[in-house]
Order: sequence, then structure tokens, then C-alpha cells
Amino acid sequence: MQRRDPDRVIRGEVIVAAEPDQVWDAWTTPDGVSSFFAPACQIELRIDGPYEIYFNPEGEPGFRGAENVRIMAIQPKTMLAFTWNAPPNLPEVRRQHTHVTVRLFDMGDATTRVTLTHDGWGEGGEWDEAFDYFTRAWLEVVLPRLQHRFAVGPVDWDNPPAFT
Repeated sequence: MQRRDPDRVIRGEVIVAAEPDQVWDAWTTPDGVSSFFAPACQIELRIDGPYEIYFNPEGEPGFRGAENVRIMAIQPKTMLAFTWNAPPNLPEVRRQHTHVTVRLFDMGDATTRVTLTHDGWGEGGEWDEAFDYFTRAWLEVVLPRLQHRFAVGPVDWDNPPAFT
């Protein structure tokens, strides 16, 4: 049996055609989140405030998306850290939380470098499934949609762009 690195981390980075203030608002306000991340959310931008992202806003509680997740740290317009949970089909991992940190770097000329790290992973079983799932979700969907939001416009949730 091959063991994975228990200290594994998902790391992603994109360059966004927008000022850091605009990118900050995309990650930290309901209007911003619904423009690229998910159709609905509940965010209170304060330490231990909710950072709930609803991929299925009409779903039953517990099946809407990233529910019961909290803001861990804020450095205004520069860094946001929050807890995160797995999809409902991975109940063992969903009951626990991992950590996501988003950092913004002003590149000048109305561009922002965005880095995302996701850590706190267990090992084996559903943990490996969740790690693989979020590697794809962050790197192939969420970060490309952030770029799309500023290059093309807000995501149309009735016909979201597909990335691979």
C-alpha cells in the first residue's frame, strides 16, 4: 500500500485582470462570491464569522455546499483564511474541517496575483477522495472562474463556463 504525504497541500495561483480591491470584494462579499464562486452565500467578514458558500442554495440544510465554515483570519485586501468542509457524499470528512488561505498580490497595471492553499488533510479513505476532489475543484473550476469573472463577466449560474 502506497502512503500519501500526510502534510500534503493543494496550491493554486492565477493572475486576474483586476485591481486587488475588486478581487478582494469578489472573495468577501455576497455580490462578489455570486459572480464567480457559487450562486449564493452567507458571509460576515469578521473573525469567526460565517463563510458559507452555497453551490445548491435550494438544497436541504447540510446539502447546500460549504456550510458551517468560519473565517479564521483576515488581513484586509491581502489575505483571507477560512475553514472548509467536504461535499455531503463524503460524510466522514464533511464532519471535520480543513483550512483555505487566499492571498492577493498587487502586480500593477490592474492585475492581481491570487494564491490559494488548502491544507489540514487526513490520510486514507474519504480523505484521499476529498483531496483529489478539491485539487480539481480549486485548480480547474474556482480559480479559472475567478479569472473568467474579470475577463468576461460574472458567471451565469444557469449556464456556467466549463473548464478542464
